[in-house]
Amino acid sequence: MLLIIILIFILLYMYISYIAFYDEVRATQERDPAAKNIAEVLLLYPGLHAVIAYRTSNFLWRKKIAFLPRVVSQIARFLTGIEIHPAAQIGPGLFIDHGMGVVVGETTIIGENVTLFQGVTLGGTGKETGKRHPTIGDNVVVGAGAKVLGNIKIGSNSYIGANAVVLKSVPANTTVVGVPGRVTKQDGKRMDQEMDHIHVSDPVMQGLNELREKVDALEGKDKKS
Repeated sequence: MLLIIILIFILLYMYISYIAFYDEVRATQERDPAAKNIAEVLLLYPGLHAVIAYRTSNFLWRKKIAFLPRVVSQIARFLTGIEIHPAAQIGPGLFIDHGMGVVVGETTIIGENVTLFQGVTLGGTGKETGKRHPTIGDNVVVGAGAKVLGNIKIGSNSYIGANAVVLKSVPANTTVVGVPGRVTKQDGKRMDQEMDHIHVSDPVMQGLNELREKVDALEGKDKKS
């Protein structure tokens, strides 16, 4: 009898989650090649569970219910390793891949169809008050371990490389890599959602290549003289 009750509860949870959080379920299926089926996504993806918990806590927060929203977010943090403040504003289609160590601060604003990898921090830079966390545009991908800090804006269709530290606003359609983050333009081309971490422009390597070319040119002049 107990097993039947548990099974009914699981099936009910899956049904309600699929209907209520369709955008997030779809985003997970589309962007994670390891997602084999809907049941797997609904039951075994902590990133999706964290978003569901956030939607619940955010609803309670907007209803000005005290204490309970933070309880929900802290339980979600304990279960998933992902901390999203109930007051954050997050658009539909958020996908958190793996997710362990992801932190989303109180005044963070996230647009539609954003992807966050493990270890991402969308945080503040000190003890500021008011709007102190970043605003992330639509279709942005933030790579593993990246830190986006302060009241800055990340333009839509941009890519933040793994382990980058971004402290200044960046325009749309750009890639940011390095510490501190440096922008490399992508010719206005929208970053796709395939999350290709390999073919990302590296400004440090570009600088080294330019320096090497200058050294080669100087050596060529010396040989001619």
